Amino acid sequence: MESTGAISITWQDAEDEPVLEPLPGETPLWRNLIITALFESDINLSTLTQTLINNQSNWEISSVDTEVVKNQDWERVWMKDFHPMCFGENLWIVPSTTDLLDVKKLQNNSPNPTSIILDPGLAFGTGTHPTTALCLEWLDKNPPKDLTVVDYGCGSGILAVAAAKLGAKHIIATDIDPQALTATKENMRRNQITSDKIPCYLPGDCPEDTVDIVLANILCGPLQELYPRLSSYVKPGGHIVISGLLTTQKEDIIKTYSADFSNFKVKQLDDWIRISATKNTN
Repeated sequence: MESTGAISITWQDAEDEPVLEPLPGETPLWRNLIITALFESDINLSTLTQTLINNQSNWEISSVDTEVVKNQDWERVWMKDFHPMCFGENLWIVPSTTDLLDVKKLQNNSPNPTSIILDPGLAFGTGTHPTTALCLEWLDKNPPKDLTVVDYGCGSGILAVAAAKLGAKHIIATDIDPQALTATKENMRRNQITSDKIPCYLPGDCPEDTVDIVLANILCGPLQELYPRLSSYVKPGGHIVISGLLTTQKEDIIKTYSADFSNFKVKQLDDWIRISATKNTN
């Protein structure tokens, strides 16, 4: 598909075998794929189909379907399906294309609404996934006013920006993917947050300050591997909020973190959970 001029190629799971989050540069594949490629309208479909069939080696094509797609302003079409969302009582994620009057109408039932301007982009995290929603809900119920925060695995920067909007005095954002740091900085700019408020680092460059709250919306494996590091960031009496977890992973995570933390609280949304806990003081 690349050699015949594909403009874009998308790989999807054809069954129910999720690949959760590869490291930067990794491309793990499912055993059964749906591959969708976009070509210019003048592509010779019969030649393309024959090329694909002739070049099968360690994989097999079960079917080939073609469709003519009408040319549109795809960015605008995409944004049509992205609407303001409320988390908890007051925390709102608002696309940049939303009319301010519409936002005010939606926020009528929020006692003290806080808006974050955010569009779908490079990095993970717009609030639509249950794990992000669970973390935003925690921040809404526990505003970090005048507190310090680490957003570990910041993705789009949504949690860091939310913490800043809710009054945190200093936030450290870190991610293994440089594109995530780029996305975080762009979302800071959109929300008029300065770089000194949320400095961004790759994990190896991240300062080892202790903070009041650590937010980590990543995955079970990394959360277990990173336990010593994440724990070291949290002040005694401070809080850790972790997500990116399936319900079946709850006991393993609590067992790992119980050496330094207590007062575990679990919140579930669909098949995903958020776990929050308090750092022991002794």
